[in-house]
This record gives sequence, C-alpha cells and structure tokens, in this order.
Amino acid sequence: MSSMTISLIVFAVIFGGALLGMTLRALLPEHHLSPDSRDVVKLGMGLIGTISALVLGLLVASAKSSFDAQRNGLAQLSANLVLLDRIFAHYGKESESCRTQLRELVTNLLAQLWPEDRTEGAKLEPTAASESLYERIQELTPRNESQRVLQAAAIKTGMDIAQARWLLSAQKSSALQAPFLIVLVFWLAVLFASFSMFAKPNATVFLALLLCALSVAAALFLILELDRPFDGMIQLSSDPLRRALAQLGR
Repeated sequence: MSSMTISLIVFAVIFGGALLGMTLRALLPEHHLSPDSRDVVKLGMGLIGTISALVLGLLVASAKSSFDAQRNGLAQLSANLVLLDRIFAHYGKESESCRTQLRELVTNLLAQLWPEDRTEGAKLEPTAASESLYERIQELTPRNESQRVLQAAAIKTGMDIAQARWLLSAQKSSALQAPFLIVLVFWLAVLFASFSMFAKPNATVFLALLLCALSVAAALFLILELDRPFDGMIQLSSDPLRRALAQLGR
C-alpha cells in the first residue's frame, strides 16, 4: 500500500474521531458534559496526547535516521566504485575488461535503483554480473609485487561494494510495523474525539479540527516516505552514482 493511501486512511480515521466527538456531544446528557467531567477527560487526553507526541517524534527521528543511513551507504558505494576503477587503471591493460564490466555494472545499477517504470520498484540485491566481476578480479595474474598489491586492494574493494549492496537491500524493509501504526492512529482518533466533544460545533471548530487532522496525516506521510527511500515521492538522489559513472574509464 502506498504512503499516500495510508495517509488518506489515517486522515479519515482521525477526522472521523472528531466527527464522533461532535455526535457524542449531541447525544450525551448535559451532566456528562459538566466541568468536572471535562477536567477528568482533559487529564486523560493530556496523557494520551503526550504519549502520541513522543511516539510521533520517535518515528520521525527513526525514519530520518534510516533515510540518512541509506544515503550514506549509497555515497560510500559510489566512492568504492570509483576507487575500484582507479585500481584497475593503475593495474594496467590487463584489467581493461574489468573496467568495461564495472561501467556496465554501474549503468545497470542505476537502472535497477531508479527504473523508468516506477511501478517496478527498486532492486537492491547484487546481481550475477557483480559476482562475475569479483571472479574476474580473482582471475587476474599479477606479474610483479605492485600488481599483487593492487589485485588484493581490488578484491577488498569489490567485497566492500557487495557488502554495501546487501546492506542497502537489508535496510529496504519498512521499520514502521502495522500494529504500531494502528495503535498510534487509535490514540489520535480518541484525542480528536475529546477535542470536539466539549466544543460547540461551528465552522471554526470544524475547520480547525480538519486542518489538525490533515497535519497529522501529513506527518505520517513524511514518516512513511522517509522509510522508503527508493520508492515514493521522497527518494534518494541518484547524483552520487551518476557522478561515479562519469568518472569511470578516465
């Protein structure tokens, strides 16, 4: 389910809670809306509001941390690709086929992470082509000590690239679990119901609750988008990998 769809559902549930509160105000006897009842409800809703705010803050921090980790991992991957190409360049003409394969690998990687057809989704797992490049590095036959050192460096860099690919793949899964989101939305719906239950319904109250519910749904939308850095509207930039591709073969 897309982030936009989930956010719209959240908005409907939260604003539905506000409408439920207005309905309860019309149905409840007057003594249920007394100042004493209002104070008790305010105390309880204050606790729920504090918990909800803390949870929302933690979700934002967690999603931003995950997004930054993916961005840093992509930057490290791009740097290692350029480094591997430079190692091949210093190794000599024997590694020309490796450099050509590396360039093809980066071109395919760009197409996998940012496909033209957005419905396909990003493919982060290493492919057979990346494994064959690693095998080709091992097949190089150094003729002197310098080439042996460069081959060892190429093997290590190739392993770092594979590790970065698998790490990006492992971090793709969403950290926001459905039960967690359901409980949070329930708290917010109850909170909005309490807001409208003790206020006389009018256009100002209705508009204020509508905007507040929309703002909360927008916050959850941002959290969901940051949690999916290769899909949706807020994506990681492909510039690091494109700049790396431009440096290959020089």
